[in-house]
Amino acid sequence: MSRALIAYGTRFGATASTAEEMAKVLRAEGVEVKVSDVSTERPGSIDGFDLVIVGSGIMINRWVRGPERFLARFHRELAHKKVALFVCCGSAAEEEGKDGGPSVAEVGRRRYLEERAARHGLRPIAMGLFGGVYDYNKVPWYARKALEADRPRIESRFRPIAPDVYDTRDWDAIRAWAREVARAV
Repeated sequence: MSRALIAYGTRFGATASTAEEMAKVLRAEGVEVKVSDVSTERPGSIDGFDLVIVGSGIMINRWVRGPERFLARFHRELAHKKVALFVCCGSAAEEEGKDGGPSVAEVGRRRYLEERAARHGLRPIAMGLFGGVYDYNKVPWYARKALEADRPRIESRFRPIAPDVYDTRDWDAIRAWAREVARAV
């Protein structure tokens, strides 16, 4: 049986629930899975894992510190394993670019996944750019003005899952991505 590690970091929980859903799919595909929040846990080793999936939430164009440190710490070992990267980012649901340019999702894929993989010398078997959660109840003071300006657009495109909380993730796409990754192990 193949073994997988899902190492993730989250600020408000969207990446954690995404990682857990991926783990369910991988287990259903016959993969033994360990899920680790590397912002609070520090795995001592990645030996024994055939696949390592590393995920992060994105806020203000930045990965969470834990997964970034995980990639830096294990980049040599990861270069010899099957690796997949994913991020949860609210803007991943954006389809249109400004003035005919690349879509926000295309820019996000390049910035958050392709450049991150290149920085750490990785050749991922898969890269997933998924939506995130806009929780206006937990917006930090430094992001409040920007998110409030964007709120009408979010409210027009997504239904709230709780008061002032909008989930932009496509769960079917996340599950399909996880199945594809499982089959590549």
